[in-house]
Amino acid sequence: MKKHNFSAGPCILPEEVLQKAADAVINFNNDNLSLIEISHRSQPFVDVIEKARSLVLKLLKLENKGYKVLFLHGGASTQFLMTAYNLLQNKAAYLNTGTWSTKAIKEAKLFGELIEVASSEDKSFNYIPKGYDIPTDADYFHCTSNNTIYGTQMKDFPEVSIPLVCDMSSDIFSRQLDFSKFDLIYAGAQKNMGPAGTTLVVIKEAILGKVNRAIPSMLNYQIHIDKESMFNTPAVFSIYVSMLTLEWLEDMGGISFIETVNQQKATLLYEEIDRNPLFKGVVAKEDRSYMNATFTLINTKLTDKFDTLWQKANINGLHGHRSVGGYRASMYNALPLYSVQALVDVMKELERNA
Repeated sequence: MKKHNFSAGPCILPEEVLQKAADAVINFNNDNLSLIEISHRSQPFVDVIEKARSLVLKLLKLENKGYKVLFLHGGASTQFLMTAYNLLQNKAAYLNTGTWSTKAIKEAKLFGELIEVASSEDKSFNYIPKGYDIPTDADYFHCTSNNTIYGTQMKDFPEVSIPLVCDMSSDIFSRQLDFSKFDLIYAGAQKNMGPAGTTLVVIKEAILGKVNRAIPSMLNYQIHIDKESMFNTPAVFSIYVSMLTLEWLEDMGGISFIETVNQQKATLLYEEIDRNPLFKGVVAKEDRSYMNATFTLINTKLTDKFDTLWQKANINGLHGHRSVGGYRASMYNALPLYSVQALVDVMKELERNA
């Protein structure tokens, strides 16, 4: 029996996606070649990456709006660098909501003035700052929509007159937003889209070409756009599995459908965290993430007992990030509701037998 997988990343994937991916590794398109053996420039793979790009724009409702879709290497960590390399001419504004925002800020400081418009570090990043001012003369504003380590999520995004850049690595395709508000979105595939190895970048091409520095080819968005993500060999397997996951999402009913499911899962777990006297939520309630629920045991003497119970219940990946401890239940798109129920049942069992 497959485990209830609450791992924060790499993510849980739909069973049908895993089966199709496994079949393709042996024999792709009935060509008696493995997917990971074929040329990335062969028509079968060109069809895959074109379908993946098309699905991204369709699901985000960004078709015919001037956006380009890239599948690049290096994870979101490389995007911290590329964003500033390509967009930061004088100064940029950043919202600091956790570890990944902090890392993005560190990279941006290499290229120009950095304005940290607000930070939640004063309370260990357990809330999303609000009511901050964004300078209108900044080259862009950068934020992180969801924070996997601390379990916060932005529910609203500021109206800005400058380019809006967002790291959506851990909640891309999980909820309905007006994605046309964003000029650049990036996301590592391994949270809600596929296996590690490729990074999605959705960019409005019109924002490029504004800086006067020379940009190395591998870090130049325009070059990757012109070469259709094939300036160097793309991550064939990761892109293929991402395409399958996007097909699965479309067949399920798209983002509007999965948002409803994600809300049901989050509500089920957070209600138990709030009801059960043995547990305590870490994050301000209004800023709780639908993707990553963080919580702790009030009495740490029960840790071994709780760990034994959830592991016996076939649950995987529940420990919090090594930097903060506690527990973290990551409820990405492919996690079924019954897995959340299994966790809730364990929490109730601990209460009964504490």
